[in-house]
Amino acid sequence: MKRRHVLLAVIVLVALWQLFALVVNKAMLPPPLAVARALARELPRDLGQHFAASALRVLGGLALSILLAVPAGLALGQSQRLNRLFSPFIYLLYPVPKVVLVPILLLFLGIGDAPKIAIIFLILFFQILVLVRDQAAAIRPELIQSVRSLGAGRRALFTYVYLPASLPAILTALRQSVGTAVAVLYIAELFATKYGLGYYIYINGTTYLDFPAMYAGVIAMSLLGLGMYFTVDWLEHKLCRWQFVS
Repeated sequence: MKRRHVLLAVIVLVALWQLFALVVNKAMLPPPLAVARALARELPRDLGQHFAASALRVLGGLALSILLAVPAGLALGQSQRLNRLFSPFIYLLYPVPKVVLVPILLLFLGIGDAPKIAIIFLILFFQILVLVRDQAAAIRPELIQSVRSLGAGRRALFTYVYLPASLPAILTALRQSVGTAVAVLYIAELFATKYGLGYYIYINGTTYLDFPAMYAGVIAMSLLGLGMYFTVDWLEHKLCRWQFVS
């Protein structure tokens, strides 16, 4: 995706926003300039703290899910026996909407960051696990045999065959999960917390009725998701260069 195309899309969206604000002409939909002023005013103060809290929660859940789901997915992809053993559990647990577990996690983990990181981890874990497992299982047997004929053991196969072959699946899973993780973060931050973008958006929109500040929070949460998405896109271009060779 070229930068000028992204910039053009931003300009079109801002223009449409301005048009809708003029048509609606209500306080609940302030124009982009008013929101930009609120963003510039709030970001060095309260909004910055809320943004940092949300970013740490998302990054914590993301890091934990990668550390656990990637090795597990590669192990299941390598071993048909393990895959047969655990596939029924994955089949049952993967479709369950994890957001319904927020109240349960609050009961067991208490207030604070732990339940919010846990819910993000649960969402990302299964998405990464399934994609990595399927990618590892799809590696051609002749490739594995050729590497084994050179004396490679299980560890070498894991490091030099399964992991590189599964990198695109890992990054695809992360890209698909970013939007879901940020959306669930908003819901999780409505419960038992005083910090986070979800709390900031809700309190300004429903209690203070400060709509420019509320939309500034929405923009900040969007920037958090976009920043993660573009980071994954950058990593894919750096780590999986063979996919972009024409």
